[in-house]
Amino acid sequence: MARIVMKFGGTSVANLDRIRAVSAFVRREVDAGHAVAVVVSAMAGETNRLVSLCHEVGDPVPALDARDVEYDAVVASGEQVTAGLLALMMQNLGYRARSWHGWQIPLKTDNAHGKARIRDIDGEVIGTAMDNGEIAIVAGFQGVGDDGRISTLGRGGSDTSAVALAAAVGADRCDIYTDVDGVYTTDPRLTKHARRISKISFEEMLEMASLGAKVLQTRSVELAMAFKVPVRVLSSFDPPDAPGPGTLICDEEDIVEQNIVTTVTPDFNEASVTILAVPDEPGRAAAIFNALADGNINIDMIVQSASREAGFANISFTTKEADLEQAVEVLRNEQPKIGFKALQSDRNVAKVSVIGTGMKSHAGVAATMFRTLAEKGINIQNISTSEIKISVLINADAAEYAVRVLHEAYGLDAPKPTAQN
Repeated sequence: MARIVMKFGGTSVANLDRIRAVSAFVRREVDAGHAVAVVVSAMAGETNRLVSLCHEVGDPVPALDARDVEYDAVVASGEQVTAGLLALMMQNLGYRARSWHGWQIPLKTDNAHGKARIRDIDGEVIGTAMDNGEIAIVAGFQGVGDDGRISTLGRGGSDTSAVALAAAVGADRCDIYTDVDGVYTTDPRLTKHARRISKISFEEMLEMASLGAKVLQTRSVELAMAFKVPVRVLSSFDPPDAPGPGTLICDEEDIVEQNIVTTVTPDFNEASVTILAVPDEPGRAAAIFNALADGNINIDMIVQSASREAGFANISFTTKEADLEQAVEVLRNEQPKIGFKALQSDRNVAKVSVIGTGMKSHAGVAATMFRTLAEKGINIQNISTSEIKISVLINADAAEYAVRVLHEAYGLDAPKPTAQN
């Protein structure tokens, strides 16, 4: 008997018919003799509806006070409804099942209401219930803060709830059911040659998530990697009695043969900022990025270059498009202190990244990327790298084409041998 945690996202539990379909997946695992916990999201669109209600009353203020706490109390209710409905369905089918709220486990968090981080989760009580044949159906996205009030983990937090629970109960795996049947070599909407990947390492999946891939939430991958929890991505729209193989996210050592490049990942939610004629002296760059950090603005792809004016430099960076206006406002407010002469911003950019643990042991990956883009007339604005990733910033109008040509250049269009599928 294995302990299994199953997680179903909003599209998988969008209505009663979908929840009924989910019950069939749960029945399959229970009937196979496994001890099962199920983590559920709110029904599709429900969290947005609850957030809108809060905004109609009045936006929560930035500082922690009673309004933030009540905001969490409202938006956490969506998952609680889903958990109760699925528990009722399983009971009606003759199974022992009960719903659990975050505070009942308990899943303990800090007091950063609306974006809380998990501090501890006790898996003993819920693990014992699972082993005794009870299906534990857990409301995702929520926990309990130090103040004893409901806290929420931020959007997409149900993935994090599921992996944290899997780690706490020592689950053999965590199955994430969504509306796609696995992780692909690139977005299938961009090329018909995109292929499902049978296995991908934690490190590769973490890079993909941080670059905007929507399959898994970044914090959930971080947890899975830290606690070595195998995660499978599966489709809840496959037949329950014949589910697809999905994609296994696991330790690099569990993958027999690594590709040099595993995925080509685009991010269309980027914007760039260029600060012109910054005095080229110690402390100026620190002042820029300290101000942005104080504004809680995440930045990436920093490039410093010489200015046309002697004694000055230009500094460019990227940020998420949603943060662009705030970043520009912060910098303009700091302009007298920093002493730069002008500021430019551009929303018409995209980041395209190639990711693969095989880069650690193979040369020429960057050369292939730059040569391919040059041959297709695609200009590179910025570059950033890690041990298993190379990202370039390019004009957004060329991004989809860049994805397709890079996908082909790294041999990802070619069908995999049957043994690898």
